[in-house]
Amino acid sequence: MAQEYEQLKLENQLCFPLYACARKIVNAYTPHLKPLGLTYTQYIVFMVLWDKEKVTVGELGKTLSLDAGTLTPLLKKLEKDGYITRERSKEDERVTEIVITKKGNDLKKKCKDIPGKVASVLSPLKKNEIESLYKILYKIID
Repeated sequence: MAQEYEQLKLENQLCFPLYACARKIVNAYTPHLKPLGLTYTQYIVFMVLWDKEKVTVGELGKTLSLDAGTLTPLLKKLEKDGYITRERSKEDERVTEIVITKKGNDLKKKCKDIPGKVASVLSPLKKNEIESLYKILYKIID
């Protein structure tokens, strides 16, 4: 009878170590982001905007695997704080474009060292293991 439910044991789940690992990594960002008034989700939005400067809400959601219900309040807060502007697309008024402001771009300098500080979470892994893990995770995501 016990073997009939082996698939329900936590130790037999791939999802749990992925979840716990993701939480550990995201939590490692908190002491660096909190003084800047940012959450991890806001930080990854900035990473996209620092790279592209302008992006539609749909593109942002797809890139970050976030739905509109998560993005909308986050973007409203970033706009209220002066980090971004939200504009209707000139080509299609149904589309909202997110544009980073000078204040949002200035935040990039304050964040540039964060990835290096958080990298210590991965210190148990060798460089080739990190590269393999990265490729495997993106294989699952894709």
